[in-house]
Amino acid sequence: MKKLSACTTILVGKKATIDGSTMIARNDDTYSPITPQKFIIQKAEKNNKGRIIKSYLNNFQMELPENAQRVPAVPNVDYKKLGYYDESGINECNVAMSCTESTYGNERTLAFDPLVVDGLDEDCMQTVVLPYIKSARNGVEYLGELITKYGSAAGNSVLFGDKDEVWYMEIVTGHHWVAQRIPDDCYAIAANRVSIENVDFTNADYFMWSDGIREFVDAHHLNPDHHGWNFRHIFGTYTEQDRHYNTSRVWYGQKYFNPDIEQDPQDGDLPFIRKANKLITQEDIEFVLGSHYQNTPYDPFGHGTDEEKHMYRPIGLNRTQNAHILQIRNDVDADKAGIMWLCIGGPTFTPFIPFFANMSDTDASFNNTSLTYNQNDAWWYYKSLASLVESHYPQFVQLNIKYLEELNRYYRGRIEEIIANSEGLAGTKLTEYLTSENQKTVKHTKKLSDELFGKMFTESIKMSKLTFSMDKNL
Repeated sequence: MKKLSACTTILVGKKATIDGSTMIARNDDTYSPITPQKFIIQKAEKNNKGRIIKSYLNNFQMELPENAQRVPAVPNVDYKKLGYYDESGINECNVAMSCTESTYGNERTLAFDPLVVDGLDEDCMQTVVLPYIKSARNGVEYLGELITKYGSAAGNSVLFGDKDEVWYMEIVTGHHWVAQRIPDDCYAIAANRVSIENVDFTNADYFMWSDGIREFVDAHHLNPDHHGWNFRHIFGTYTEQDRHYNTSRVWYGQKYFNPDIEQDPQDGDLPFIRKANKLITQEDIEFVLGSHYQNTPYDPFGHGTDEEKHMYRPIGLNRTQNAHILQIRNDVDADKAGIMWLCIGGPTFTPFIPFFANMSDTDASFNNTSLTYNQNDAWWYYKSLASLVESHYPQFVQLNIKYLEELNRYYRGRIEEIIANSEGLAGTKLTEYLTSENQKTVKHTKKLSDELFGKMFTESIKMSKLTFSMDKNL
């Protein structure tokens, strides 16, 4: 069973990004550093009645609708033991969903609406929602109806995005939730605790909520504030774990986007939504998702004291099984607008590879992952690369930075090249073209990664401690 999930989320509105796209992003962190995943395509369904999904984590099951859109997914390989966890994808309507970030309600609220043991859990959540929704707002509504019907087995936060709107939904008890739209000119960061603050129940354009939530709070005297209705204050936690494990991640992300604002990394009331000092790029999000408190005393690779270097949990971890940025562009045709930037090895040291979401298949190295080590599998290959960089961080970090910079340069040009060369293609022909081009991108990434491996192995040989200085003539 997947336990102690500890993900970090970033959401960015379309007027806050450099190119007018929306972006939702997340690190999928798990309890174990070894939880192999694969990248596959869930096929479309037409008039296929009677399909049943059953959870491997509890006794939840439900009948799926007869029609489903095609969606990419990043599920666990060992799904019978760990659950499905399709994790992230962009459907045929260009709706992005990332599922889920574990979020914890407090004991006061859970006393009156406990989690439902056999309710809808995070392992099935994306599978029962993303293939059936038409917009980000519709995603919140659709999932909300399922929570009303089945209840929730865990506290979870869910990300939705389309070309116009970005939504963040927090499910905190068995049946209650609130969702907030991120303003177009803002970004938001969340890290495993209730993040949404003051809820405006008069503004349905920016807030949605479960039926009866206000009456529930009033009936059980759950609002601790003299004035207002602060979702975080009512349903959230303020624990020692929050201060050292959660809030510091929000602090560092906001420090990156707003370096002029002084804040305390242990402040339990850091704002959820901010306006960045500059327009945000996909590379900015990559950096934050892979960050480890660089340029602060808290960097495990830095120069702080031993206590400082281990004071706060970094954003990028070896337990990150995949990281993703789901981007919906507004400056290209809809059938080329969805790009899934997928990092399958760990966001600190390995690349976010861009995949056009309009695809029918993924490369064999991504979709046939083994449970045990196999360097032909992308998941194991990029995990190995990250491990090698970290093992000799001072010697290899600059090589790694140059490698990632070169790939991002290549990806930028590559995306525009593919879009330009696909002019005039539509329907199945366009899908097959984009599928083929995705796999060429994978091949080039592997080529540059092999070169980095070669350089690092060569340098590693020179660093052996089994050596001895002597006269070269002996």
